[in-house]
Amino acid sequence: MTTTSPQPPVQPAAYTGTVGEKQPTRPAAELPYRPPTPKNRPGIGLIGCGGITAHHLTAYRAAGYPVVALCDPDLARAQERRATFYPDAAIYTDARDLLRREEVEVVDIATHPSERVALIEAALMAHKHVLSQKPFVLDLDTGERLCALAEKKGLHLAVNQNGRWAPHVAYLRLAVAAGLLGELTSADLSVHWDHSWVVGTPFDKIDDLLLYDFAIHWFDMLTCYFGAEEPQQVFAAVRRTRSQRPRPPMLAHVLVDYPSAQATLSFNATTTTGQHDRTFLVGTEATALSSGPGLQEQHVQIFTAEGVAAPQLHGQWFPDGFHGTMAELLCAIEEKRPPSHHAADTLRSLALAFAAIGSAHDGQPKRPGQVRRLPAA
Repeated sequence: MTTTSPQPPVQPAAYTGTVGEKQPTRPAAELPYRPPTPKNRPGIGLIGCGGITAHHLTAYRAAGYPVVALCDPDLARAQERRATFYPDAAIYTDARDLLRREEVEVVDIATHPSERVALIEAALMAHKHVLSQKPFVLDLDTGERLCALAEKKGLHLAVNQNGRWAPHVAYLRLAVAAGLLGELTSADLSVHWDHSWVVGTPFDKIDDLLLYDFAIHWFDMLTCYFGAEEPQQVFAAVRRTRSQRPRPPMLAHVLVDYPSAQATLSFNATTTTGQHDRTFLVGTEATALSSGPGLQEQHVQIFTAEGVAAPQLHGQWFPDGFHGTMAELLCAIEEKRPPSHHAADTLRSLALAFAAIGSAHDGQPKRPGQVRRLPAA
């Protein structure tokens, strides 16, 4: 026979918002998660017409942004982009010719990192605002030098961290910034997708592909969610899976320590069935959960003592993320303010990535900023 000690009378308690239970609902906060709308439409030039630029141009065309010039060393690629998206655009194989055009005020540089530094410098010297493809640079010192050059010239240098404007990420970062979760105590982000499309492409030759080119989006999400709070150390490990086809390791986990919080990142980039992408943010006042089968399909919930709110978000990462990066840059130009994705801010995310890669190489935790360049570069 089991006995129990006398218990005090049960008092009515506020709802604790346990994930998975049937919860009372409450209205979701209205937050401006959609890309902003610039009033002006300056001429845009695109340098580099590779595969990802189909998403750039799809977003720009839908938003009504004038792309007046396209450039790629492979003339056929530039011609294909012109025929598909902007039939009246001029095309070039030499970026210097594009940069001479006065009507080009903003340059979207979408080449690989090793080629990009000289192009960014040339664009800034030609007095053009720049949107650089991500990851921004191969070393932090070069990134800081480019930021200083842009500031000296009175120009904007932004980085295409398009994940910031994925509807679920945009809503979560605005919710955290507005204090709806209180102070963050943990962030757990897991991504289980199949990244095998890189086989046979130049990406398959990048030793640290997963933590550099791919995970930079999730490192950048941590930068957004934790704001001014500085990470103290990063520990990471990578492994190959038993069945992976890509050459670089496709498994990784990362632990990031903050003064009063921790963040974990978990990746399996060879998940061929049952793919899933999940973000779980725990704050002192509320918890946020975003989950779904991938970046294009996410369901967001905010759990509080009063119940759960589920905002009905519109749009998708592709193409809204690419719309958002250009829209924010154009708004910053016309409002004469720094864009929220200015290069100096995204260097914080890159410092996290480099620290994680350095840790994965030698098994030791690293301080962000301690590893100054991509270890394999």
